[in-house]
Amino acid sequence: MKENRGLLVGRMQPIHNGHLQVIKKTFEEVDELIIGIGSAQLSHSIKDPFTGGERIMMLTKALSENSIDSSNYYIIPLVDILMNAVWVSHVKMLTPPFKKVFSGNPLVQQLFKEENFDVIIPPLFNRTELSGTEVRKRMINDGDWKSLIPNSVVNIINKVNGIERIKHLSQKEISEKIE
Repeated sequence: MKENRGLLVGRMQPIHNGHLQVIKKTFEEVDELIIGIGSAQLSHSIKDPFTGGERIMMLTKALSENSIDSSNYYIIPLVDILMNAVWVSHVKMLTPPFKKVFSGNPLVQQLFKEENFDVIIPPLFNRTELSGTEVRKRMINDGDWKSLIPNSVVNIINKVNGIERIKHLSQKEISEKIE
């Protein structure tokens, strides 16, 4: 057994099949995974339409739907503190101990490297379709977003009226730009 724990941070707005592929790949490197829901305080915008709590629900259901054992991961909401020099200490305070960090974000990579963590850049899977930006764009434009995310996440988005929310927010933001 590998007996190590890693950290993966992402906004997950919303959780899509690319996130799940990265998480599955990450489990090849670690026994336990801390999944940090980044920018957990943000919601109700086109870029960040879902609350931290909604994203935790989505991720929990999606991991279960994909038979990922809940005893092998922790989901932690991470609120931005807007002080990069102390952000790693902030994350460490909120999470169980970890040795490896998985991130495609250059800032996150740099901050953890400076604190002597092993930083691994996870592979991206079909990034042209499997990105939160693409999923949200399809939601706004009545495109096929459901094929890009797990069924359990589709159900949660429907329960929280997520499509109505993002469409309404997109109209509001468009009208504000025009004025």
